[in-house]
Amino acid sequence: MVADQLAAYLRHGASLAQLVDWAEQQMAESDFESETARDAVARLGLADVRAFGLTWEDCEEILHNLGFAAHVEIAVSAGSPTSSRTPSQG
Repeated sequence: MVADQLAAYLRHGASLAQLVDWAEQQMAESDFESETARDAVARLGLADVRAFGLTWEDCEEILHNLGFAAHVEIAVSAGSPTSSRTPSQG
């Protein structure tokens, strides 16, 4: 559940505001299956506070604590001209 919401945010399927709203609702309404899940949701609920924010490293740590790993895939953008270059070729 937590990993799914974070994945949606990382894939741009949900905004930061939506992620924070979901987390705040969960904190108010849910019984958590583990302390780890509760801590992750609490952290996500603070992501819109400037002092806390939400970095890629934060997302990796949250996912790791939940038993998941994040992987990045680089692809040519739909609006870009077709190119045979790879990202490492600049």
